[in-house]
Amino acid sequence: MFKTLFENVQRQTPLVHCITNYVTVNDVANVLLAAGGSPIMADAPEEVADITSICTALNLNIGTLNSRAVESMLLAGRQANALSHPVVLDPVGAGASSFRTETTLRLLEDIAFTVIKGNISEMKTIHAGSGTTKGVDADISDAVTEETLEATVAFAKRLADRNDAVVAITGAIDIVADRDKAYIIRNGHPQMAKVSGTGCMLSAVIAAYCGANPEQLLYATAAAVCLMGVSGELAYERMIRNAAGTSSYRSYIIDEISKMSAEKLEGGAKIETR
Repeated sequence: MFKTLFENVQRQTPLVHCITNYVTVNDVANVLLAAGGSPIMADAPEEVADITSICTALNLNIGTLNSRAVESMLLAGRQANALSHPVVLDPVGAGASSFRTETTLRLLEDIAFTVIKGNISEMKTIHAGSGTTKGVDADISDAVTEETLEATVAFAKRLADRNDAVVAITGAIDIVADRDKAYIIRNGHPQMAKVSGTGCMLSAVIAAYCGANPEQLLYATAAAVCLMGVSGELAYERMIRNAAGTSSYRSYIIDEISKMSAEKLEGGAKIETR
């Protein structure tokens, strides 16, 4: 199935509207191009509905939040819903401030999301309506481990059911779930946490894969997560060979995504079903 999903992205070149984190916006644009998609970054309230109308999917990321962006996200999200376009939410840092938490909950109330992607602390904040995070990173006490895996899978399915969306919980072990099925993904490398923006990049790639594969949203999300993880592993091997550092590692991740093949993705994916 990954082969079909991968080839659909390459053939269709899905145009993804990103209202995203300005810390990582350039990397988000480049990773979309590397993955076979096409980026457009527009966040002015005066044009976001028009831009969303010409795109395949919408990616909303609250990493650098402000009131103007909130207005734009609501306008773009409503337009994407009206056109039945996939919409991805990355609730970066939900729980770190009341503004972030309240904005996340408002977006979830006003917009029907296709995929909600975040770390476990952000997801617990969405579930409870309040929470804590270590800045934009997951609280260490929330970390998904082998011991907590089954409980977290059950939690992901409940959250997906409540929000009528695919839920992607990212971390050392990734979980992608809808109300009925979950994929556990063990790709990636700890070094990815040393590069700002890998999560933001992933959200955009998920949007591209969902846009190109609207009938396979759960598996398309899992494919995007595997793509990022496999690329992170290959990039780390290259970093070690070249005695390089984290700046090079970021570029290597994008390189590996651009060089990915369906066969390499399927061969490298470490995925199981629950």
